[in-house]
Amino acid sequence: MRVLKAAVIIMGVLIVAGTVVLAMTIANRLGNRPAPPSIAGLGEPAGSRILGIAAAGDRLAVHVTGGGAEDRIVIVDPATHRVLGRLVPGAP
Repeated sequence: MRVLKAAVIIMGVLIVAGTVVLAMTIANRLGNRPAPPSIAGLGEPAGSRILGIAAAGDRLAVHVTGGGAEDRIVIVDPATHRVLGRLVPGAP
C-alpha cells in the first residue's frame, strides 16, 4: 500500500511539473516574437507616387510611378515589410 501511495504522489508531482514547463515554454515562444516595423519604406526615389496596390498571393504588388524612373511594380511581403523585388517593364 505504501508503494502505491508513493507512486501516485510521484506521478502527481510529475504531471504538475510537466504542466508548468509546458506553460512556460508556450509563454516564452509567444513573448519572443519581434514586432513588425510600424513604418516601412519602399526605397523609391523622392517624387515617386503609388498608383495602385494589388494582392498577389500572400504578397502585395505596388504600382509606382515618377521619381525620375520608369513605371515599376514593387513586390512587398506585408508580414515583414520587406521589398522582395521590382518589375520594370521594358527592362532586360
